[in-house]
Amino acid sequence: MSERTIEVSLQVQNSYKENKFGSLYVVPTPIGNLEDMTFRAIQTLKDVELIAAEDTRHTRKLLNHFNISKPLTSYHEHNKREKTDELIQQLLKGDHIAIVSDAGMPAISDPGADLVQASIANEINVVVLPGANAALSALVGSGLSTERFHFFGFLPRKKQQIEEQLEELRFIKETIIFYESPFRVKQTLQVIEKVLGNREVALVRELTKLHEQYVRGHVQGVGRYLKENDIKGECCLVVEGSKEDVTQAESKWWENLSIEEHVNYYEVELKVHHKDALKKVAVDRNVSKKVIYNHIHVKK
Repeated sequence: MSERTIEVSLQVQNSYKENKFGSLYVVPTPIGNLEDMTFRAIQTLKDVELIAAEDTRHTRKLLNHFNISKPLTSYHEHNKREKTDELIQQLLKGDHIAIVSDAGMPAISDPGADLVQASIANEINVVVLPGANAALSALVGSGLSTERFHFFGFLPRKKQQIEEQLEELRFIKETIIFYESPFRVKQTLQVIEKVLGNREVALVRELTKLHEQYVRGHVQGVGRYLKENDIKGECCLVVEGSKEDVTQAESKWWENLSIEEHVNYYEVELKVHHKDALKKVAVDRNVSKKVIYNHIHVKK
């Protein structure tokens, strides 16, 4: 068998050595409390030639608060394709550019990741400043394990897609962190209970603001709280990792489903014929096919 040479790409960045190009500065901004802005972040925004912002109106208020007067340009999900090329050209000419999001660390569940990747591909230094981050703040305050964690970000919007995504996360042992809208968090908790079970969770909202709140408990308890209380503000959901034995759990993946839902899963999700779906459910539940058939078809 002939040997094949694999070319390995290696790039070494010395962030503070002189470079022929400009640098991209990734600058976190406060997630609520303006006093969380660091001295270094303020100085960096004053020093760069241009600031790329997710929402220029929002960022202009921040700059005015700290007496920063610099040109702003919009960089968001809907214009990032053409804007990335434009910003890269400015960086290659030697301009220093800062990228900020509306709140927190750019490039985390944020289009800034595209500009970071493009900069690296063009051998432009990417200098990341430490600062505010909602996910880590929520994790630490949740009371759940911080030893290992899995950051997911935003779940899909449709219920079926949420279920499919959570199925993939079901056996992860690490604490899981989600971002969620206050308008969807009730539904998300319902699906989490269905797929992941009644785990310990923390619903965290309004971080660093006057109405900062942690609602800690099991999924059902937090769900009841939401039914009785209207909430506002973007949320973080911190969810306990799996305690299930994978082999055992895989054999009973269906235990939170009704028989109807169990049959429907095979028919709709796996495109199995109805009779075969009844057989599979019977095997899963260790009962006769007649029991499943009677439950589905025989009127009581």
